Amino acid sequence: MAKQEKQSKPKKPFYKKWWVWLIAIIVVVKIASGGDDTSEDTQKENNTADTQTAKETQEENKEPKEEPQAEDNVPSEYKSALKKAQSYAKTMNMSKSAIYDQLTSEYGEKFSPEAADYAMSKLEYDWKSNALKKAKSYSDSMHMSKQGIYDQLISEQGEKFTADEAQYAIDNLKADYNKNALAKAKSYQESMNMSPAAIRDQLTSEHGEKFTQEEANYAIENLNK
Repeated sequence: MAKQEKQSKPKKPFYKKWWVWLIAIIVVVKIASGGDDTSEDTQKENNTADTQTAKETQEENKEPKEEPQAEDNVPSEYKSALKKAQSYAKTMNMSKSAIYDQLTSEYGEKFSPEAADYAMSKLEYDWKSNALKKAKSYSDSMHMSKQGIYDQLISEQGEKFTADEAQYAIDNLKADYNKNALAKAKSYQESMNMSPAAIRDQLTSEHGEKFTQEEANYAIENLNK
């Protein structure tokens, strides 16, 4: 009997070889490493986008800065002129025209015309009320006649109120002109020793006190009472 030939040793399957597994492990590690890098980059991009969005939202929610008011750019001279004008209007009951003249006068405040113009453009006041206060002052302290008060209110050498303002004052002034005429008559008699006839003429004169004839008669009739 012939000697039986040795059977050939079976080969290992491909997937069981050690170097195949080594290659597989290396590939897996590289893939895993690359995936982490990509994930990290993506995370960074997302964080950057979120930060930018947050900044934009914050900027949008910020209250807009207030623009500087126009008054902040007004020269100090203009502001001073306005304060002076307000003082003259409130404490001295002056007219608008008289205040302007006082602001620019070489014998007054000496502000520039531009500063005075600014002051008067910003000055809001009841000029009729001032005219009435001035009229009352003339009646109470100087015992003037109705016509005399009106003329003084509108005079360019006097108060410089407008005709409307002066008329408003006269229409609303509560004054006893008979009493004013008598007070004037006594003043002329005591300080100037004038006769009743001369006093009457002075009371009714267009260049004098401008009382009516009836008011002058009342004063003379009650002069020595």
